[in-house]
Amino acid sequence: MAMHAQEIEELIRAEFPNARITITDLAGDGNHYAAEVIDESFKGKNRVQQQRAVYAALKGKMDGSQGELHALALTTKAPD
Repeated sequence: MAMHAQEIEELIRAEFPNARITITDLAGDGNHYAAEVIDESFKGKNRVQQQRAVYAALKGKMDGSQGELHALALTTKAPD
């Protein structure tokens, strides 16, 4: 079952309430998204740590072949 951009944003926002979040449906199919998450909590963390935190916020929605979210191109950073 495909996810909607709003659902992805809500999951991320639950863990990062003050983040600037942009979700883009890359293929228009509800399965291939890009997300940009800019959050203060990323300061002092490397990109892998930042991205792991965001993937954890998705609560298993990308896990295995049964995951609701097939692909997510993720960009994370702390605000300038």
